[in-house]
Amino acid sequence: MKLLRNYTFTICLLSGIVLGGLFGVIFGDKTVIVKPIGDIFLNLMFVVIVPLVFLSVSSAIANMKQMARLGKIIGTIFAVFFTTAVIAGIIAFIGISIYNPLHNVDLSAITSHLPKAPTEEGKGLSEILVTTFTVPDFLELFTKSNLLPLIIFSILFGLATSMAGEKGQPVAAFLNSATEVILKMVQFIMYAAPVGLGCYFAVTVGELGPQIINGYLGIFFLYLVLAVIYFFGMNTLYAFIASGKTGVKVFWKHVTTPAITAIATSSSAACIPVNLVATKKMGVPDDIAETVIPLGANTHKDGSVMGGIMKIVFLFTLFGKDMTSASSILAILAVAFLVGAVMGAIPSGGMTGELLIISIFGFSPELVATIMIISTIIDIPATLLNSTGNTVCAMLVSRFVEGKNWLKKQVNIGTKI
Repeated sequence: MKLLRNYTFTICLLSGIVLGGLFGVIFGDKTVIVKPIGDIFLNLMFVVIVPLVFLSVSSAIANMKQMARLGKIIGTIFAVFFTTAVIAGIIAFIGISIYNPLHNVDLSAITSHLPKAPTEEGKGLSEILVTTFTVPDFLELFTKSNLLPLIIFSILFGLATSMAGEKGQPVAAFLNSATEVILKMVQFIMYAAPVGLGCYFAVTVGELGPQIINGYLGIFFLYLVLAVIYFFGMNTLYAFIASGKTGVKVFWKHVTTPAITAIATSSSAACIPVNLVATKKMGVPDDIAETVIPLGANTHKDGSVMGGIMKIVFLFTLFGKDMTSASSILAILAVAFLVGAVMGAIPSGGMTGELLIISIFGFSPELVATIMIISTIIDIPATLLNSTGNTVCAMLVSRFVEGKNWLKKQVNIGTKI
């Protein structure tokens, strides 16, 4: 009975998702009738994301006693993000090299079903850099489309609060209190998650099902297999590196709700609140959790890196380009990393990333629609890897910042794991 009580919410959430999926399969496009319910829940989640990111990041940095710790945390975060993204890209490339689902497929049948390519042109490098890290107006910071500029602003705000010393203490105290309030709001909203996510997932399945056709089925199932291998295999390995067998146990105990939320919403941003709660339950120190999770939602996308490999190899196979030379392999991995890890931070970065693939490898812009379809059909498992990867990365960062006994320290100070 105690076990049942501990997992009541998870069971309810999973039941809502399963029922929603079944309704999507059975009723197809007719599930649009419940779309407003799912949209209301998601809108509530999106509304709290901006204040949650600003308050949690600013609070975490404002309360750091040593600025050297902030530098160590940020440096460790990017080292961990880079390493896991490269590993994800290598795994995807090995997988699609062993089994390329397009070799025995009638490619003409695929191209005949593609929509016309959009006419929008990609951004220049200078414009990409500007829009990635900044916005032209203060009010534009406070939108979920500009989370990375908001995170940079929050870091500077927290840093300034901390360096203001005694005069900044009232602001730091406000940030602490406001963070607790916004987390309580997240808890209230999550009570509606089983119904809200169930309805949203029903509509997603109803609309997405007919699009998975012909050769794209092979891409989808290959990605699904690789996603399962990466989700269970690499996350377990990372958790073990973070804190041995105890780390593995703690990670899998608390990752279920973030995983289900990622599958249901297909939005890394929507997963920020539940990921924050989960990482803290895993014993990750507050300042690390509140820095890794918001930053990772924008710049750490292992699933998108794997998707970038799929898109590039799809085009290479379609036009018979060489994928065996060392230069080709390095180019594929580098561009996939750029598309998945960097372009994810750009508003509407998906389109920009696909245009980047096209331009770097010299393909016709008309082929953008080809890889846009791949983005659509792998969106759910990719979001699962993108989002849950941030939680285990928070554990890894804790390991390198706090030392190998970091989890024991959290237990000793009373953290519930």
